[in-house]
Amino acid sequence: MKIFITVSILVISTLGGWIGQLMDHGNWLGGWSIVLGTIGAFVGVYVGYKAGRHFGV
Repeated sequence: MKIFITVSILVISTLGGWIGQLMDHGNWLGGWSIVLGTIGAFVGVYVGYKAGRHFGV
């Protein structure tokens, strides 16, 4: 289950940060990038947990 959570945090928080930097005109350390990356990390924990439970790991 740890691998599902780790991979989903990595992927979803990266996507959130990328979308945030697009909203901040390319600034990776802008407010939107940090906020959406953090939200993506929490969503990643949830998705990874659900995926781990679904696959029975």
